[in-house]
This record gives sequence, C-alpha cells and structure tokens, in this order.
Amino acid sequence: MKRAEPNREIRRVLIVAALAAACSLTGVASARCAEKTATDPRPNVVLIMSDDMGYSDVGCYGSEIHTPHIDRLAEQGLRFTQFYNCAKCTTTRASVVTGLHPRQGKGGLLRQDMVTIGEVLRAAGYQTSLSGKWHLGNGETTHPFHRGFDEYYGLLDGCCNFFDPVQPDPPYKGGRVRTFGHNDELIKEFPDDYYTTDAFSDHAAATIRRFAQSDKPFFVHVCYTAPHYPLHAKPEDIAKYRGKYMAGWDALRQERHRRQIEMGLIDPKWELPGRDSGTGSWEEEQNKEYEDLRMATYAAMIDAMDQGIGRILDALDEVGAAENTLVMFLSDNGGCAENPGGTVVTRLPGPKEYYVAVGRPWAYAQNTPFRRYKAWVHEGGIATPLVVRWPKVVKPDTITHQVGHIIDFMPTCVEVAQTEYPTEYNGREIIPVDGKSLLPIFEGKTRQGHETICWEWAGNRAVRQGQWKLVWDKELRAWALYDLEADRTETKDLSAEQTDRVEAMIEIWNAWAERTGLKSS
Repeated sequence: MKRAEPNREIRRVLIVAALAAACSLTGVASARCAEKTATDPRPNVVLIMSDDMGYSDVGCYGSEIHTPHIDRLAEQGLRFTQFYNCAKCTTTRASVVTGLHPRQGKGGLLRQDMVTIGEVLRAAGYQTSLSGKWHLGNGETTHPFHRGFDEYYGLLDGCCNFFDPVQPDPPYKGGRVRTFGHNDELIKEFPDDYYTTDAFSDHAAATIRRFAQSDKPFFVHVCYTAPHYPLHAKPEDIAKYRGKYMAGWDALRQERHRRQIEMGLIDPKWELPGRDSGTGSWEEEQNKEYEDLRMATYAAMIDAMDQGIGRILDALDEVGAAENTLVMFLSDNGGCAENPGGTVVTRLPGPKEYYVAVGRPWAYAQNTPFRRYKAWVHEGGIATPLVVRWPKVVKPDTITHQVGHIIDFMPTCVEVAQTEYPTEYNGREIIPVDGKSLLPIFEGKTRQGHETICWEWAGNRAVRQGQWKLVWDKELRAWALYDLEADRTETKDLSAEQTDRVEAMIEIWNAWAERTGLKSS
C-alpha cells in the first residue's frame, strides 16, 4: 500500500465534500438513473451494517433510541426476527462478503480460493464500493480495493478513535496505531471536526450520487464502526439522552421487552431471562450518573449512525434510484459486554481523549430479550435485526419469522444481479457458496431454509436444526439444548431429556467444524 504525502492525505479526508460537489447536478444523475432503468433494470444494492449493536437497539426492534430513518426502512419494508450473524466482527465480515461460513486455519478468513461479493458483482457489471470498517486485512490479497471494490474509504482495522482514527489506542489496549485509507493509499491526518460515522455516511452518499451518473447498477456496502467502543459521540447527540437511563438496565430491558411484544417481534410466552453473570442490580450501583452517561453516549452513537443513513437514503431519492434499490440493514454481532481498561469514572464517555466501553450490564439490556452478548453463541450474541426495503418487491411493514443467516447475502445478490457464482476466479478453484438466496422471503414466499446452521467463536459453539438449538457455553463448559419455538430466550435446558438428539447434533457440529478447519471434539 502506498503512503500518501501529508497534503494529499488531508485532501483525501475531504473526499466527501469533493464528491458531493462533483455530483451537485442531481437532475443529470436522475436522468441517468431513468436511462439505466430502461437499459439495465437490475436493482442497485445498499448493504448497511452496524458494529456491536444489540438486537433491541433500534426503534423498530423495541428501542427508545431515536432511529427514524431505520424505522422508515421497516415501515416501507420487511423485518426479520430470526436472522443470524457469526457473533464476532471478523468472522461476520468474512461471511458477509464471501457467502461462506468462516474458514479457520492456514490462509485466514479471506483467501484466494474465495471470492468477495464485490468481485462477483463487479464481474457482473456493477459499480462497487465499501465505506467504513473492513477488518479482513490490508495486503495485496486481502485489501478491499484489491478484492472487488472500485472505491474504498475507511478503517482497515477493527476499531479506532472516532474523532482521530489513527490516534494510538491507550496503553491498556497496547498503544496500537490504526490503519485508515482511501482506495490503496493511507490517510494519517484528519480535520478537527472529523467524526468517522459522519465520514462513512457522507462518503457512501457521495458515491451513490457519482455512481448514478453511470448506466451501470451499483453495490454500496456501508460498514459503520458505531456503536463499537470507544464510546465517542458529539456533545449535541449525547445531550438528547442524558438522564434517560437513570432508571437502570433492568428497567430498560423490561421496557424494550414490552415494546417487542406489542410489535409482534417476539412471543409473549417466552420467559425474559434474568441477568447474566457479571451484571448486578441497578439499586446497588454506586455510580448511577456515570452509567447513565455511558449508555447515553452509546445511544448517541446509534443516533448519529441513523442520521447518516438518512443522508444515504436521501441520496437514493435525489438520483431517482430508491424504487429500484434493495436496501438492507443489520448488525455484525450482539451488543458487546467487553470492558477494556475496566470501569474508571474519571474516563468520561464521549470525548476523544478517553477510551471507554459500555460494559456488561448495558449489553444485557441491549440484547433484549436474549441471553449473552457478542462472542457468545446464545441468541444474544448471534441474533441481529435485519431490515429490508425494496419497493418493487418487498411488501411494506411486514415481519417474517423465517430463519436466515449472513452467508445468504452473497447468493441473494448473485440472484438479483442475474449472474452466477463462479466455480473459479483468476485461475483458482473457488469454494462453493454456503448460503441460500433470501429472494423468496423478500417476495413473501416460504423458503426452503438451511437444514442446519453452526457457530463457533473462542470456544463457544452452537448448532441449530429446525426448532432445536444446541449450545456449548465456554464458562459453563456443558452442552444445553433448547426448543426455540417454545423458548427462544433459552431458559429451559432439555439436554437431559433428549440425550439422543444431543449426541446427533454434536456430530453435526463436529462435521461442520472439520469442514471449516476447526478441531472437532
């Protein structure tokens, strides 16, 4: 990767403004879109993913956080109640862009015998871009600019300072300097008013305006770092939420649970699980105002992301592309219970000088109604909202309880782009795709889903087969069996009653683990 000179770096940080200015002739772009509809009717695709956001953290999934633009997508489209990710940033990102379950071992998560969604769609005539977090490498064979994305702007690492993305992490995080770039050039300096969430949103919106001037359809992938730690947000956004969380995490979980039932997202017969280990009662909390500020800052980060999504949707409207664009929104894993550096009340959530995480008690509320968090494979770690809007296909204000997984994005995009998933690419044989197209669900039909789905992260394991889910919790060191139709919140372990089923499902998981490079056990 080339290193840009300082003056060029600053100009590249201002790429959003430059692109927006270049695309000011909205009427021209709209006309181009109208021409494209006549000559190439294939839909555009905008795939938006948040980072470490819980199942209940947006309004249309029960949240009190102000997310009118994501909620508008839900009102105009479809919500999934049983959609899954891979429990962790890296594995999820690998599965989203490849359509494969994560492969472990030699070669890493993104190899030469895999193709990315950018590579497949670009070969099919699409313009492709990625704005935001990549986290899959920055070498010649793993950098997004070299793996199918015509345009890339964002963070190549896993997390960063939101106001100064290449500022070294604090000592308790190893003091690592993060990597940020535009296409194949590094950026090392940022304006004083820089904020990553806004930059990613504006880059994506500007790219849509630029792509709309072509006759080709486009694929725009937007990968926010919000609301991943550190807790960084603008003061005006934090102010909206100060004091709103003084009732505590138990009350917040109860309120969100009530709204989810009213929305028809969850079955009221499912028991709401109690606190996981490491979460105390709010009444015993000694630093209530500090905890309120932590959650208020987290909410502000989601609010800022939603504002940016609004600007992306505005860009689609401006260029006349909204009707023929498939828009999808999800999270890469459940709310995060990690707390790097511990809780130190002198480190204030919000400003760039401090590195703070939201902590386990609030993550417990963020993942309502489920158990556990990011990195666990109980539902709280792997269940994600998925909102889909496609005016030409998807019926507005609908909910589906059909099961889907992020490996399904690749075959879905392949089908809507009217192309084929390759058997070889650049002279190399390609691993067959694991996913199945979601298009029948989008069309209101019943899809023949996956016979089984498996997960693993850092010793946590799970396998789902129909209504049954078997989970190994690395802390408890035991398998537990749940009937997700009767008990999706995983409160009643049936493993002692169904030992034959448990053994059969363990064998399914072992076979999957061998196929994907994990050790069986």
